[in-house]
Amino acid sequence: MQNIKSYVEEHKDRFINELIELLKIPSVSADAAYKDDVIKTAAEISKSLKEAGCDAVEICETPGYPIVYGEKIIDKSLPTVLVYGHYDVQPPDPINLWDSPPFEPVIKKTETHPEGAIFARGSCDDKGQMYMHVKALELMTKTGQLPCNVKFMIEGEEEVGSKSLSWFVEQHQEKLANDVILISDTGMIAKDVPSITTGLRGLSYVEVEVTGPNRDLHSGLYGGAVANPINVLTKMIASLHDENNHITIPGFYDAVENLSTEERSEMAKAPFSLDAYKKSLDINAVYGEEGYTTNERNSIRPTLDVNGIWGGYTGEGAKTVIASKAYAKISMRLVPNQDWEDITELFTKHFESIAPEAVTVKVTPHHGGQGYVTPIDNIGYKAASKAYQDTFGKTPIPQRSGGSIPIVSLFEKELKSKTILMGFGLDSDAIHSPNEHFGVWNYLKGIETIPLFYKYFTELNA
Repeated sequence: MQNIKSYVEEHKDRFINELIELLKIPSVSADAAYKDDVIKTAAEISKSLKEAGCDAVEICETPGYPIVYGEKIIDKSLPTVLVYGHYDVQPPDPINLWDSPPFEPVIKKTETHPEGAIFARGSCDDKGQMYMHVKALELMTKTGQLPCNVKFMIEGEEEVGSKSLSWFVEQHQEKLANDVILISDTGMIAKDVPSITTGLRGLSYVEVEVTGPNRDLHSGLYGGAVANPINVLTKMIASLHDENNHITIPGFYDAVENLSTEERSEMAKAPFSLDAYKKSLDINAVYGEEGYTTNERNSIRPTLDVNGIWGGYTGEGAKTVIASKAYAKISMRLVPNQDWEDITELFTKHFESIAPEAVTVKVTPHHGGQGYVTPIDNIGYKAASKAYQDTFGKTPIPQRSGGSIPIVSLFEKELKSKTILMGFGLDSDAIHSPNEHFGVWNYLKGIETIPLFYKYFTELNA
C-alpha cells in the first residue's frame, strides 16, 4: 500500500476535528436522560460511514438502541472483514473529578502524550478507537487501495450489556457473514511496545439488596436490637475473600484454566515496571490474590469486586438512622472456561446462604459474558502482526487482557469466525474514569496500521 502516511498526515487535522465533534455528543446508554443523544450519535456514525465510502448504510432498529450497519462489497470472491465497535459511552460521574468537562473535548499534552491527548468521555472507549476504522476505510477508498470487502456493525449498548446486539446477530447472520472480525476496544502495552490482545476475561455483574426492618429506624431507640442492613452487607461482602484474597464462593474456581509454567514465563517477558505502575496510580503497594504477579492477577485470574455500595443517609450533616435497606453492585471478571451464568448462580446461592436470619437478601443479575482466547497461529493474527511490524518497526507481543468484551464469544458462536483485537489505547488512558483521554499519536497510528491489516489478510487468504 502506498501513501498511507502521507494521507494521514495531510488529513490529520480533519480526522481529529471530526472525532472531537463526535465526542461532544453525550451518548450515555446507561441513563435514559441521554436517549436522544445516543440516537443522534447513531445518525452521525451513519453519515460518517457513507462519507468514508460505504455503498450501503442502515440504522437498524433493535429492541434497544439502534445498530449502525454499513458495507463496501467490491468482489464477493474476496475475503470480508467485519468491523465491530460501539458508539455509547460510560456515565461521566463523578463530574467534579474531571479537570475539564467530559463532553467538551480538549487536547492537552501529558508526560505519556507529549504530542497531545484528547480528553473526553469516550475518547478511547470506544469512539476514538471505533472511528479509526471509519477513517481507515476512507483512506483505502479515496486512494483506491481497499483490497477486500468490509462490513461495519457499530452498536449503542456495549456499556450496558449488548442485549440488543445478541438479538441482532441472531437475526442477521447472512448479512453479517465474514471471514474475520476486527475490533479496536482494547489497548497495547506502550507506545513503543505494540501488542495484540489474545484473551479476554468474561463477566458476571449482579446487584444485591439486603433488607432488615420494614422502615428506617432511630439508631438510639433500635440500635443494637435489630440488624443494621449496612453492617450486615459489609460483613457479607468482606467474607467473599479469604486472607489470601482468594474468592470463597464454593465451586468458583472449578473451571478456571490454570496456565502452565511455560505460558506464565512467556507472559512475564512483557515489559512491566512495578514501581511505575504504583506511581501511576499513586499507591504504596499492589494488592491481590496470593501467588500471582500483578499482570497475572489482572488477566489470567478471576476476580470479584464491589463497584458501588449505598444505603442509609449520605447527605450533609448527621442523621442517626438505621436504614431499612442496603445495596451493592458487584462484578466478577472470569477467565476462559468459567461460564458466566453458572458463576452468577453460584454467587446467588452462596450470598443467600451467608445472610443471617435477621435480614432478607435479593440478588438481581444484570448482564454477563464468556471469556475468550484467540490462537496466534491463525491468519487474522498473522495479518495483524505483520501490520504492526510495518508501522511500529517491531513484532507485537500477544497479551491477555483483564477486560471483558462479552460479545466476542457470541460472535464466534453465531458467526463462526475469529476476532482480532487491535487496540491502540494505553492503561493510563483512564477509561471508565474521570479524565479519560486518547493520545493523538495513538489515534493516527491506528488509522495508519489498520489498512495494512486488510492488505495482509487478503494476501494470506489468497
